[in-house]
This record gives sequence, structure tokens and C-alpha cells, in this order.
Amino acid sequence: MQDENIKNSMPHNLILEERKKLSISGVTDVDSFDEQTVIAYTVKGEITVKGWDLHVSKLNLEQGELSVEGEISSLTYTDIKGKSQGFFSRVLR
Repeated sequence: MQDENIKNSMPHNLILEERKKLSISGVTDVDSFDEQTVIAYTVKGEITVKGWDLHVSKLNLEQGELSVEGEISSLTYTDIKGKSQGFFSRVLR
């Protein structure tokens, strides 16, 4: 219940500057990241950032902030169906 209260009170915003710098608020966790993909959980669902030469320049989960720099080509949301799913359940979706 406390997690639900935190999610409801945390604002979620995206700021994309020149498709080179992305700032996201309302981030609750980061699943994975590499130079082509960043996958993060937000209060509004899972977000996937795709591009080239991506770098996580700031991550503060206490404040719910994430900054990504690089050539950003797409942002995609996926509704969270239960973050507690394991690795194999995500692979077999």
C-alpha cells in the first residue's frame, strides 16, 4: 500500500531536448541499459528509450529522476502488469 501512495504522489514528466538529452521524473527503477536501449519503470508504466550512444548521465531513485544522453530515436510505454515478474516471464511474453 505504501508503494501505491508513493506512485500516486510522485509526478511523472518527460523533457526531451533536441533528441539528445532526455530527463524523466517519476522513475521507480531501472531494469537495464546499454548504448542502444534504456528500460526504466515509472509511476505511469515501463518506458523503453532506444537510440545510439546512449548514456545514463543521472540516476536518483530516491527522487525518481533519470537523465539519458545520446541520439534518441524512440520512446515507448508499456503498462506494468506486475514488476515482480521474473526474467523468464519477460522473455516468454
